[in-house]
Amino acid sequence: MRPMSMPALAISLTMIVLTFVSCDKQSTVLPTTANAAISSVSSAVAVSVALPNFTALVKKEGPAVINISTTKKVREMLSFPTVPGLTPDDPFNEFFRRFAPGDESPRDFRTKSLGSGFIVSSDGYVLTNAHVVEDADEVTVRLTDQREFMAKVIGTDKRSDIALLKIPAKDLPVVNIGDSSKLEVGEWVAAIGSPFGFTNSVSQGIVSAKGRSLPGEDIVPFIQTDVPINPGNSGGPLFNMNGEVVGVNSQIYSRSGGYMGLSFAIPIDLAMKVKGELLKHGKVRRGRLGITVQSVGAEHAKSFELSKASGALITSVEKGGPADLAGIEIGDIVLKFNGKDIASTDELVREVSDAAPGSSAKLQVWRHGASKEVAARLSEAESERAAQKHEPRNKASESGHLGLAVRELTHDEQRALHTDGFLVVEEVTGVAAESGIQTGDIIIAINSQRISSIRQLRAELVKVGKHAAVLVQREGNMIFIPLKFPDE
Repeated sequence: MRPMSMPALAISLTMIVLTFVSCDKQSTVLPTTANAAISSVSSAVAVSVALPNFTALVKKEGPAVINISTTKKVREMLSFPTVPGLTPDDPFNEFFRRFAPGDESPRDFRTKSLGSGFIVSSDGYVLTNAHVVEDADEVTVRLTDQREFMAKVIGTDKRSDIALLKIPAKDLPVVNIGDSSKLEVGEWVAAIGSPFGFTNSVSQGIVSAKGRSLPGEDIVPFIQTDVPINPGNSGGPLFNMNGEVVGVNSQIYSRSGGYMGLSFAIPIDLAMKVKGELLKHGKVRRGRLGITVQSVGAEHAKSFELSKASGALITSVEKGGPADLAGIEIGDIVLKFNGKDIASTDELVREVSDAAPGSSAKLQVWRHGASKEVAARLSEAESERAAQKHEPRNKASESGHLGLAVRELTHDEQRALHTDGFLVVEEVTGVAAESGIQTGDIIIAINSQRISSIRQLRAELVKVGKHAAVLVQREGNMIFIPLKFPDE
């Protein structure tokens, strides 16, 4: 537990004494506090456990947490009613189709949904999730004192799932904004929100992990907790023990629709940056390099002569894009971006997205067994594509043959397939098949060397020795597949 930095917010600790009976009579565990009860039985051990009390936090911060309800108009087609005993071709069916209340004309319905949010400025700015207010026709905010306001959506950012609202009120209670980068795994945290519409409900737990990447969410390093979160909690604040907001509750892992032990929050540092962009520009501007990337596995590292599996492997470079103009090449591995070590593709995507469009970025890349410094001027874009979801297996077979049969593409086939590759895989067995190469893959390069003929392919495979990474084009994606040759 981190020391309290806010003297005004006293978080009391309740001391609970638990008694455990040891299975080993030869061992003795002494109590850790003077108040622990010591049993006269030699095998009984008393230990003291400190649990947090969130009473003061809830009293102070609760009024700044609000309930959000939205209404949305939905148009649906209604089918005419089914009448028992009538066959589909019965003439009375036509009567019901034309005149019954349930005819097939489109009807408008209003759907309602609930969420949470929190006030970040006394003049009425509110943060919540973008999915809470998505496509809403009306957004109503209700405070703990039962006042209600119609909210204006200032802006939303789907990629980070953050929305900024404004309500017409002044002198409002506000939350204290913390620093999510200082959050520690194992630290106590609490959530306040409106699960299932039950306003200002409090739940608590610990931080389970930091920097989690979720499917389709490559720019948000989620905070994972075991705080019970349910539908309606979305957009509510996650507090540390100092009474500071460190995250915005956003998602849960669930097979039932309810809480199952894992919940995820957007770091408040990212949320506040998005707020500033929405307030200033009405949208979030993100940097762009014009590349696709793939994570570096152990076999990739061997193929590219890297000391460890780290960095982001570039699988394609957009012609005329920032990376292309900077001289970045397919097969380069990005090790650093603006001085920060890059351990994975997600880290590179986040760093590039976080940089301002038009700014200059310095990259350290690994090329042909050596480090190289490259400078690029970023453009503005919505997303950097990552190909790591399509990564193949890294297994090698026991066969002594590569098992790869290829043929050269015709010019018409290249145009039809939208590729600048020259070779297509016709048949695959052995090492190639076990490594993940598939029939129909288009071979683009071996390691960083572009391949334009069957003769060149054979020569490069001999040259690289026991380890090689084959760049293939598959269904529009570029993927490096590591091959591990068996020992002779």
